Amino acid sequence: MTEGTARIEGGRLWFERAGEGFPVVLVHPGLWDARIWEGQFEEFSRHHDVVRYDARGYGRSDLPEAPYSDLRDLRYLLGELGIARCALVGCATGAQLAIDFALAYPRMTEAIVAVSPGLTGYRWNDPGLDMLVEEVDRAVREGDRTGAIEVELAVWAPTSAAADPRVRQIALDNAHVLRLDDSLRETPASAVTNLVDIQAATLVVVGHLDLGEIHAIADLLAAQIPGASKRVIAEADQLVNVCKPEKFNRLVLDFLSFRS
Repeated sequence: MTEGTARIEGGRLWFERAGEGFPVVLVHPGLWDARIWEGQFEEFSRHHDVVRYDARGYGRSDLPEAPYSDLRDLRYLLGELGIARCALVGCATGAQLAIDFALAYPRMTEAIVAVSPGLTGYRWNDPGLDMLVEEVDRAVREGDRTGAIEVELAVWAPTSAAADPRVRQIALDNAHVLRLDDSLRETPASAVTNLVDIQAATLVVVGHLDLGEIHAIADLLAAQIPGASKRVIAEADQLVNVCKPEKFNRLVLDFLSFRS
C-alpha cells in the first residue's frame, strides 16, 4: 500500500493505492473525501489495483486558488500513476465525474460503476433542491457550517449518518468546501445528450431510499448508455457503499470480475 500526492494544474491531489490487477479508481461524492470508501478500499485491493483520492479542495488535497477542472485533475492523476486504462467507481458527483471522464477520455475508461449518480446537464425538476440550496447557503452565510452539514446529511444520507458516525465526521471535516468559489470550477459539456456515445461497460447502482430525481437519472443512464444495467439496493440512501457494504462490494466486484 502506498500513499502520496500527484501534481496537477496549480496544486496536488492526495491519493492512496493498493493491490494488483486491473486498475479501479474510487471517486468520492461531494460532501465527503476518500475516507468514505473505507469499506471498499481494502476489499477491492484483494482483486484489483485500487486507487482512491481526495478531489481538489477536499481532505488532504490542495484547495483551489485558480480556475481548475476536476476532469483534468483526474486525467493528470492517472498520468502520474501510470494508469492508461481503468474502471471508475464513483458516487453522486463522483459518478457524474466518471461519466464525464468516459465521454472525454473513452480510451482510458474500461468500465463505470455509477452509484447514486449525478449527471452534467441534467435539469433537476424537484423544487426541493432549490430550497435545500437556499437553506444551506443561509447557514453558511451565518457562519453555521455544522448546521449546513446537518441539513445536507438529512437530505442525502440520513440512514448512513445514523448507522456510521464517520459519515457525519468526514462531512464536517470537509465543511469548508461549502464556502469554496464555485466559479473556479470548470463545468464539462452536457452529458445528457451524449450518453449513447459511452463505450465503457456500465453498472448503475442506486439505493431505494435515495431521492426520486436520483432514480430518474439512474433510469436515464440505464436506458441511454449501450449495454448498461441498473441495480437497486434496499434500505440504502445515497451512500449505498456505507449502508450496505457487503451487498455493494459483491455487486461491484462481480461486475468487474472479468477485468481482474
